[in-house]
Amino acid sequence: MLTIDKFYDARKVLNPVLRHTPLIHAPRFSINAEVYIKPENLQITGSFKVRGAYYKIAKLSDEDKKRGVVACSAGNHAQGVALGSQANNIKAKIFVPSTAPISKVEATKRYGAEVVLVNGIYDDAYAAACEEVERTGAVFVHPFDDEDIIAGQGTIGLEMLEDLSSAEAVVIPIGGGGLASGVAMAVKTLNPGCQVFGVQAAGAPAMADSYHAQQILSGKVVKTFADGIAVKKPGTLTYELCRKYLDDIVTVADDEIAAAILTLIEGQKLIAEGAGATGLAAILADKLPIHGKKTICLVSGGNIDVNILSRVINRGLVSSGRKSELNIELLDRPGELTRVSSIVSSLGANVVSVNHARGNINNDINGCFLQIAMETRDFAHLDEIRTALRSAGYVVDEK
Repeated sequence: MLTIDKFYDARKVLNPVLRHTPLIHAPRFSINAEVYIKPENLQITGSFKVRGAYYKIAKLSDEDKKRGVVACSAGNHAQGVALGSQANNIKAKIFVPSTAPISKVEATKRYGAEVVLVNGIYDDAYAAACEEVERTGAVFVHPFDDEDIIAGQGTIGLEMLEDLSSAEAVVIPIGGGGLASGVAMAVKTLNPGCQVFGVQAAGAPAMADSYHAQQILSGKVVKTFADGIAVKKPGTLTYELCRKYLDDIVTVADDEIAAAILTLIEGQKLIAEGAGATGLAAILADKLPIHGKKTICLVSGGNIDVNILSRVINRGLVSSGRKSELNIELLDRPGELTRVSSIVSSLGANVVSVNHARGNINNDINGCFLQIAMETRDFAHLDEIRTALRSAGYVVDEK
């Protein structure tokens, strides 16, 4: 049976090789609570996953080490397994879904592991890894449903309470549940009065659905850019631990995750991947009962592909009202563009592009459309501009 003693054993094993990431006060996220970030995006390999993977591999017997290890991962667990295998001179073969970011795949290869890309998502990579274990007899290092893995991840909970013993709430991202079950067990064992909340992407809500249905459910479709938590079915062990120790699980949309990543970059100068920012997204969207509480939010990883990051930033700007577009119907005559621009600039918005098009059959013969892309402060600012243009006699529609 998994006990807190195993968490302390994991800490002894991991202390010489991993970072004790510090808590960072996060004013931009402290809207209704006093929020601190636990930045595991600054961990070696850029993710918390190295904790469980390294501990699992370090605890293998000499005989098991000779057999080599097999793993499956969307990228972060893969790097942890690769690093742990390299440090222990073990052969590692890791099955990674083809949807995993290139940066994670290349980082795994740099640690010396053999990487096999599998068409599909995590669950497809898992099936291929199981076949490899059956064929070769290698040791399977599960990404979440394993006591050693859970104990390794649970060391984060020990560190959280060591740094902020008065914490009243902890917020954790959830995929398969290894992280959430480990951290929640550690926190609840040492501080039963502290609430612990899990957060999943709305496009991959298997653990949330299972938690609320009080039985393990498997999702039919996974659709989220948060690849690190894109799991169809939670683990058996992790489900039981999450059901026992978590106070609730909520979900967040991809747009909310993108907005959280953008806020983290601007407010804390930190970069998170989609999975890593889900907890912050739930806080920003006010989906958790943490008002007035000292809250620790785990940023679980920062291994986001730079190409995805640029798209996420753009989506974050749009979803938070920082990047806006308006369609304006007006008469096609000299001075109208200057008049519209004057109204927009007087209200503090920045026009970044203008597209002019002639009217259609439903408009006045001398009518036209003006499409304006702007940088705005928020949605309230956009509404202010829209109201001013309508007051000036223009017909304004959102794109």
